[in-house]
Amino acid sequence: MMRFRLSHRSVYAYATRVDLAQHVLHLDVRATPRQQVEHAEVICRPSPDATSTRRDHFGNVATHVQLAFPHDGFTAELRAAGVLRAPPSIDPFATPPWEEIAAALDGDGFPAPVDACEFAVPSPLVPRLDALTALAKGCLTPRLPVLAGARALCASIHRQFRYQPGATDVATPLARAVEMRAGVCQDFAHVGIGALRALGLAARYVSGYLATRPPPGMAPLRGVDASHAWISVWCGPEAGWVDIDPTNDCLAGTRHVVAAWGRDYADVSPVRGVLIGGGAHRLAVAVDLDVAPAMATMAAVGAATPS
Repeated sequence: MMRFRLSHRSVYAYATRVDLAQHVLHLDVRATPRQQVEHAEVICRPSPDATSTRRDHFGNVATHVQLAFPHDGFTAELRAAGVLRAPPSIDPFATPPWEEIAAALDGDGFPAPVDACEFAVPSPLVPRLDALTALAKGCLTPRLPVLAGARALCASIHRQFRYQPGATDVATPLARAVEMRAGVCQDFAHVGIGALRALGLAARYVSGYLATRPPPGMAPLRGVDASHAWISVWCGPEAGWVDIDPTNDCLAGTRHVVAAWGRDYADVSPVRGVLIGGGAHRLAVAVDLDVAPAMATMAAVGAATPS
């Protein structure tokens, strides 16, 4: 078991004054069977006129804010803490053949499970692409267990695509990222999702955070300087959803903190909104995620407490 402490700050500076703004924030971390949230607070500056929090269609925490007064910048900050548990160990070759999972999701008009089916079809940012179908077929060979195939696919993406910050942005079409064979975690996740869906499998986009500093003796992961993204693939009713990080070619574990999930980035972008005014803007993002063994953290706290 690990304890985490997280901060994420997004700072927008506008070229001209904004008179009115409506934002939706997907910054908050979500509770899952392996992730217990003990504290989470979203702070906005300037202070909004109105703030509300709700669960969106996918069960994520969405914070809605309104600023109905002139302002020349906007800051949204998350502060959170909690406990992480390692995901259960699953033998990839003990999962069902991928064709059986795809057949169950198709269901001849009566798919099962229903909650996974919406992640098996194209979405706004992940259309069907012939190149992704070819990539999937090269990795998920006939009768290969679904998780073994998904792991092989993510390993192939890690080998074939360059992690290159600045090569793409949030508006870059997936087809362009595939053509360049380059991008960042968002692109790696979209490629993996599109390839799995091309074979009828269910894959969802997971946004979250990576531990900023690696444990002693371990290399840092790619994507620690901002919010991160990976994929989750449906592996049948027994194994359920399994998270895989194609950017780092690993299963998501206790160095990954989940914020939200959806069909693609558009469903869970950290900050999006509608502005009146503002013109061009500059964005600066700072993320810091500390993860440490729970007992070590508790001992350190106890040692620092006066008797």
